[in-house]
Amino acid sequence: MKVSVVIPTYNRVARLRSALAAFATQTIDSADFEVVVISDGATDGTDEFVREARMPFRLVFASQANGGPAAARNHGASLATGDLLLFIDDDVIAQSDLIEQHVLSHDSCAGQVVVVGPMLTPPDYRPSAFVRWEQAMLYKQYDAMIRGDYAPTYRQFYTGNASVPRQFLLAAGGFDERFRRAEDVELAYRLAQNGARFIFNEFAIGHHYAERSFSAWISMARDYGRNDVVFDREQSRRDGLETAREEFAGRHTLIQWLTRGCVGRPGLEPWLHWPVRGLAAISDRLEFHRITRSALSGLYNTSYYCGMAEELGGAQSFWELIDGGSQRHVSNGRTRAHNRS
Repeated sequence: MKVSVVIPTYNRVARLRSALAAFATQTIDSADFEVVVISDGATDGTDEFVREARMPFRLVFASQANGGPAAARNHGASLATGDLLLFIDDDVIAQSDLIEQHVLSHDSCAGQVVVVGPMLTPPDYRPSAFVRWEQAMLYKQYDAMIRGDYAPTYRQFYTGNASVPRQFLLAAGGFDERFRRAEDVELAYRLAQNGARFIFNEFAIGHHYAERSFSAWISMARDYGRNDVVFDREQSRRDGLETAREEFAGRHTLIQWLTRGCVGRPGLEPWLHWPVRGLAAISDRLEFHRITRSALSGLYNTSYYCGMAEELGGAQSFWELIDGGSQRHVSNGRTRAHNRS
């Protein structure tokens, strides 16, 4: 099985150098894979670096106007020649046997299989508190799947480290380029509808050097909230509204309080960010990790639910959904809680 590693990149040339170097030391023969790099409008010297790079594997490069990760991955898939597409982010450093582990999972499983590997925090790297919170949410999912609490689904398909047979991707129509957030989970839902089965290989390890500003982190949560409503509306999922209602009822009191204060009051949300963010910063410095996690969960989930409310059409529709779960709001869209929350 020949593998095409697809890496979209945007203004992370230093990280990209390390990412490509990691593929020079893979346990699989370099003749059995290629790396396709798509520069999504990078302006930091990425194009010049990749064009001049000399690697022991086949390196394919293309540049495009900035169109987002979905467009870049589709571009990479169109240039790929491998049977298997392995999507890796430009800030993920592959362990030496990452490609081999993905191939082993596909070879050992019959039928239409999609494989997901973990994105672990590197031992030599300490990201910001809110990125560590995000990683902790991923680790909870990894641990649950390893224990067998639940089988992986389309919700665990993150293209920082995931592989899919090229024909499966083409049959599903590729990534939806309208979306710049959660485009991977949206694709995975369509793959699942086409009969794909999801496998988690805990040994297909990538180390994630995640860097994100606070404003980008908050915006990400809001975008996930909006997009989940859009996805559920367009794909007519049956359990979205009920899932959102049930999950909100089980949220921490802080999350419920912040959400009730912010939904429908866009001017209030930024003012509430500062004291909660300050609490998280102080507790992080004092290593009060439980308080830090609770504060950051409150911020993230509040922004997520505010995004949902905006896409549903306002506070009234959101609270009728959450408090009543009435099926008459199906026309406004169906939603599900974001799986990292």
